[in-house]
Amino acid sequence: MRRKFVAGNWKMNGSHAANAELLAGITAARPFGCDVAVCVPFPYLSEAAVALSGSDVRWGAQDCSVHASGAYTGEVSVGMLAEFGCRYVIVGHSERRQYHGETDQLVADKAKAALAKGVTPIVCVGETLAQREAGETEAVVKRQLSAVIHALAHCAGEMVVAYEPVWAIGTGKVATPEQAQAVHALLRAQLKAATPKADAMQILYGGSMKPDNAASLLTQPDIDGGLIGGAALKAADFVAICRAAG
Repeated sequence: MRRKFVAGNWKMNGSHAANAELLAGITAARPFGCDVAVCVPFPYLSEAAVALSGSDVRWGAQDCSVHASGAYTGEVSVGMLAEFGCRYVIVGHSERRQYHGETDQLVADKAKAALAKGVTPIVCVGETLAQREAGETEAVVKRQLSAVIHALAHCAGEMVVAYEPVWAIGTGKVATPEQAQAVHALLRAQLKAATPKADAMQILYGGSMKPDNAASLLTQPDIDGGLIGGAALKAADFVAICRAAG
């Protein structure tokens, strides 16, 4: 039986005061019956580590460099993230692909760099509205995941996968439980062809998951949790989703 996992993606949000209130609200609601993590902006990793130390809530980052060190101004290596106790790092989020031109190969290389330092990559895949309407959903997500599977080889079973339909991110739209399950099942089948660990791997749904739709999504057989955006910025909403998962 796979353990559910809820990860909050704060994106480019936060302040010292807001973070303290949010993290206090999350830790006060423990224990949860699922794995829980928050992926915060780089400058806030230290305070997240302090606030969550000693709890069962993990923390992570939203991106990483493929490089270990060197003349890469503005980049942050996985080794640096590991020094802050990061358990996870999000790679290939649609906003990185769209706004920063990240390719499937770059995402795969980031996932490989993360695992090499003992940090679990949360690998995001997903289609745009135009791609879904053109009937390309299956081809798109399989292509994106295939690049990562190939790069990780025998370590493919160590990653977390997140299906995030781009058309449902921050739009208030959400895939129906049946639509989401269909893609999750497709991804699971692709993973099964690549690793014997596929049945134990967590595949998250990311796309406007909120307290009022979390339960219906999380009851689907291949949806193992959520990568939460907007609702992760409100302690009550995030906790409610964690409760639905647990």
